Amino acid sequence: MTHRIAMISEHASPVALLGGVDAGGQNVYVDAVSRGVAALGYAADVFTVHTDPALPHVIDWADGVRVINVPAGPASARAKDALWPHMPAFRDGIDRFRRAQGQPYDLIHGNFWMSGWVAAELGRRWSAPVAQIFHATGVTKLREQGAADTSPGERIAVERAVVRAVDRLIAQCPAERDELLDDYDARPERIALIPSAVDIARYRPVPQAEARQRLGIDPAAEVIVYVGRVVPRKDVRNVVQALARLKRARLASGASAIPTLIVVGGETEQPDPEATPEIGVLQALAADLGVAGDVHFVGRHQADELYRWYSAADVAVTTPWYEPFGLTPLEAMACGTPVVGSSVGGISFTIADGETGLLVPPRDPEALAAALERLLGDSGFRERMGRAGRARVMRSFTWQQVAKHTAALYDDLLGQHRPSAEPHRHGPLVALPATIAERRISGVAQ
Repeated sequence: MTHRIAMISEHASPVALLGGVDAGGQNVYVDAVSRGVAALGYAADVFTVHTDPALPHVIDWADGVRVINVPAGPASARAKDALWPHMPAFRDGIDRFRRAQGQPYDLIHGNFWMSGWVAAELGRRWSAPVAQIFHATGVTKLREQGAADTSPGERIAVERAVVRAVDRLIAQCPAERDELLDDYDARPERIALIPSAVDIARYRPVPQAEARQRLGIDPAAEVIVYVGRVVPRKDVRNVVQALARLKRARLASGASAIPTLIVVGGETEQPDPEATPEIGVLQALAADLGVAGDVHFVGRHQADELYRWYSAADVAVTTPWYEPFGLTPLEAMACGTPVVGSSVGGISFTIADGETGLLVPPRDPEALAAALERLLGDSGFRERMGRAGRARVMRSFTWQQVAKHTAALYDDLLGQHRPSAEPHRHGPLVALPATIAERRISGVAQ
């Protein structure tokens, strides 16, 4: 018998383009894990909020995987935080789809805190086991971003209730596991440590000269690449400041060669400060620091193209001050490119410091400049790190391994679960603060 999984991911659909403000690692995770467990014999339906009227209600996405776009509020693009009041409608839309299909779901896999609420509610309603991955926790986000955190006020209370309600929690790295234990009083035996990963067929090394020729990059240049979302918390400003320090030091020593920083990301295929305000901030900062001619923005590129940008670079860099996991260091390592990353969250777990890259404190451009100079000045060191990075990814961070561990978790939950004779069908299913939001928006189109 094929077990059916309801994969719930309110804002992060596999269909979405990657690289936008609210599209990134979670989209990749949902896509890769649903495909991976389907290849191991499960059937997965990915439920997401219908925000694009051009998309059909049901998409046959891959063998054994469908994407179900559920109406919940207006069918238009919205920031993920704006989806919170519509979660009761999302929950009920999923339930209606299940009833119309006439088949139960054997297990629910929630992604992010809002879908965690939906998953917990449906778990009670359907009497099905629930696995939950937060991708980021509200306590840490609030601590790191302060007033810049736009999360709804109920988030942390909802997360704590979800932690109590679900059957198993997935942590992507030891730092996230510690957050669940220390900030949410999670039970250790309910936490499974399953790191996220990288597609090793898509992210692969190619000769640097070949990549540079294809991209039109000077074959003799020293190249630093940043790939990812261009938003403040990724702190590309820190990288620009480090480049300015590196340039001043080189000029002071009489050296004439200045590295080039290439920024790959943004809301549009061509760099646009209006569509991506952070690009404008970075351009102004680069001008102020005297490195405007050394920083190049190339806009958003899709995943199938990114391996060339990583392979063309001497060094990849990512120094956010806050990062729950972070896939880009793994992508760079899979391409055989050493990484300099900030020692936060999952980055301090995926980069083996001194072996596959270098870790530096966040918000420390001087330390970053020193790390970049160390790598740029030693080609043998870079090459050894590049080989070690690819080997580390192949050993520990492939999506096939993630799928295998996730399927084993599903098997364990299904083996332990004993459904009740009569599923809960009426009243508040889980006493979470979202019931307040549900009363407030009663009358929202279902």
